[in-house]
Amino acid sequence: MSFSHGSVLNVSNVARETQANRKTVAAFVEILEDLLLSYRLQVFTRKAKRQTAVHPKFYLFDTGVFRSLRPRGSLDRPQEIDGAALEGLVAQHVRSWLAYREGDLRLFTWRTRSSVEVDFVVYVSDGFWAIEVQNSMAVRSQDLRGLRAFLEDYPESRALLLYRGTERFRKGRVLCVPVGEFLSELRPDRELT
Repeated sequence: MSFSHGSVLNVSNVARETQANRKTVAAFVEILEDLLLSYRLQVFTRKAKRQTAVHPKFYLFDTGVFRSLRPRGSLDRPQEIDGAALEGLVAQHVRSWLAYREGDLRLFTWRTRSSVEVDFVVYVSDGFWAIEVQNSMAVRSQDLRGLRAFLEDYPESRALLLYRGTERFRKGRVLCVPVGEFLSELRPDRELT
């Protein structure tokens, strides 16, 4: 399951890869969720203008647990593992932030059938944000593709791109924020940046 962390969870694919029965894998995922060892983020579909994907994203409850469970081999690129770990870390913090706030607050992912995606959609009573996490020191134009598509479909939303750099700046309607700064400022009594 550690290979599915931060990815779309397709139980049938996991069953095929592990040579297990699909129902067994589905039950195992449910046990992990019941024990609060993992969770799934559903796809944001409210007033969708595009066809969205149906499979949720899967996360282990803790990035440290993910890093210790994730096997590493000669074909694994460290930046892939680091990217999934960083995305999981942001998910952990945003989920905690939501848990301490009042009101109807939900966390989703967004992905179209044509594979345009945004890592997180934070949906609160007074607005919503699209958040993309990039494991890079610089922001490239293609990093903004999913956020721009989301803003096109939901112009009333706000967009954040979190990256490992050190500067805060805007690229059109997208606010680019260093991930460390974002996480250190994420407090229950404050809005998302």
